[in-house]
Amino acid sequence: MIQVDPIVIVVDDDPSFLRSTERLIRTAGFNVKTFTSAEKFLRGTLPDVPACLVLDVRLPGWSGLDLQRQLAHVGLRVPIIFMTGHGDIPMSVQAMKAGAVEFLTKPFHKRDLLTAIEEAIERARVSRKEQAKLGELRSRYQSLTRRQREVMAHVVAGMPNKRIASELGTTEQTIKFHRGHIMQKMLARSLAELVRTAAALGIDS
Repeated sequence: MIQVDPIVIVVDDDPSFLRSTERLIRTAGFNVKTFTSAEKFLRGTLPDVPACLVLDVRLPGWSGLDLQRQLAHVGLRVPIIFMTGHGDIPMSVQAMKAGAVEFLTKPFHKRDLLTAIEEAIERARVSRKEQAKLGELRSRYQSLTRRQREVMAHVVAGMPNKRIASELGTTEQTIKFHRGHIMQKMLARSLAELVRTAAALGIDS
């Protein structure tokens, strides 16, 4: 697998803070991109690498929480570290419930920010691996014929071959034949593994 360098994206409307934070993060060995508003960030393209957002809560235009909701709405899973100079408990709770990695109140210790970034990047790496694995499972599932998908749905629901044959209007031997091909195509070594795969793909059992 090709190794890709992670990137930290900082969104804050204070230029001096952006410059100092960028230097700090680069010193820690990460690539950095900075934006002065949520809208400017959204006009860009998120790199296809492990990434995290260091995001000010109070921004001109869209707030950091607005951006968090928008990213969730469009299905972009980017770990977020919130920071604010006006932090309050309800805002922090709202951010953390929505999946934020950390909520830092300015001024914060440099080490606290770098620790949060390391955790966020690790989350991003794990998420990318999980998404890649899910993509492989979907590709295998797409290789099944329509009949094989029907059989698989009944198999993971726990139906015996005889009942599946009756449900689908075919013979038990034909169902056994399909099951064998399903196990091969899905690279499942056991029924339990096939059931776990079906659950990951959202196939009802």
